[in-house]
Amino acid sequence: MKKLFKILIIVCLIVLNPIVVNSAEILQIKNSNTILVGDQNRNLTIGLFCVDVKKNDELEATNLLKSEFPRGSKVKIKPFGFKENVLLAKVFNIKGTKEMTELLVARDLTSEICPG
Repeated sequence: MKKLFKILIIVCLIVLNPIVVNSAEILQIKNSNTILVGDQNRNLTIGLFCVDVKKNDELEATNLLKSEFPRGSKVKIKPFGFKENVLLAKVFNIKGTKEMTELLVARDLTSEICPG
């Protein structure tokens, strides 16, 4: 329960406090669905919301995300909930012009699996 509370506080700081100069940044893209971001001394694992990449396209999807969002890229996070203690969110570049899920859908590497 403590871990969940800490994650909620981090998410609130990242999302609700956009005026702070220190934004979240990409620390690692583990695979096509799992991203590690950091905010100063805190790290947060994020699962991309509405993504289901086929095993055949996994490497291509991961490489695409790594090229468009290299390590150290500043990002904005729009959370949608939790699944198995992983924050589900959409991840945008700091300007809001690129979003990870949209990149994967545009290259036909995934189909959006969002309800509705």
